[in-house]
Amino acid sequence: MAATAEAFTPDAGSITMFSTSWCGYCRRLKSQLDTAGIGYTEVNIEDVDGTAELVAEINGGNQTVPTVIFPDGSSATNPSAAEVKSRLGL
Repeated sequence: MAATAEAFTPDAGSITMFSTSWCGYCRRLKSQLDTAGIGYTEVNIEDVDGTAELVAEINGGNQTVPTVIFPDGSSATNPSAAEVKSRLGL
């Protein structure tokens, strides 16, 4: 079953972050979000069926992580914590 961005759209004030266990950029962003007190739901694309394909669809065929989905349904690839904060209006 194909994963859809709508299925992973987060509640207001938080994000959904697609990651892998070995991604250094993902670890850095998680640490920065934790420090800033920004809520997120992490989805490992190696563990959740259909999410690697969803990330590739969002990123023009590339399974680039971290990929983030915002409450308005928009997405960003490897955003900074400052960009996440700004786009959440925090």
